[in-house]
Amino acid sequence: MNKIDRRSALGIGLAAASAAMMKPAAAQTTGYKDTTPWPGIVVRAYDGETPSIIPGFKTVSMRDLIMQPGSKTMGPPMENAMVCHITEGELQLDQDGKPFTAKKNFVWTCNKNTKEQASNVSNVVAVMRITDLMA
Repeated sequence: MNKIDRRSALGIGLAAASAAMMKPAAAQTTGYKDTTPWPGIVVRAYDGETPSIIPGFKTVSMRDLIMQPGSKTMGPPMENAMVCHITEGELQLDQDGKPFTAKKNFVWTCNKNTKEQASNVSNVVAVMRITDLMA
């Protein structure tokens, strides 16, 4: 058996300590529910609501609208106020008769009963993150 000097022992000790600290990545639970209200569109609603400190709103929650190229929403009135943010892609929107383009990182708001239609006229998937503000 070979002799181990202090430097080798320290190196082996550090390697063993590093190996002991490493854990395999734990699988995350889903934490969301997907629905498909219109062709080419998935609404991913994340679990849970959080109490709000914004006056007039009791809770907030989050969901993503994932839109395939060529898809569009039917423009229903909003059930509550919300903040919308394009995290990927680009959408054409018509909010109460006022058209605009929302490119990546664009943020806007909708009030309760606002009518808004979203269309993905690009050739890439678009994602709209929605923060629902519930009274």
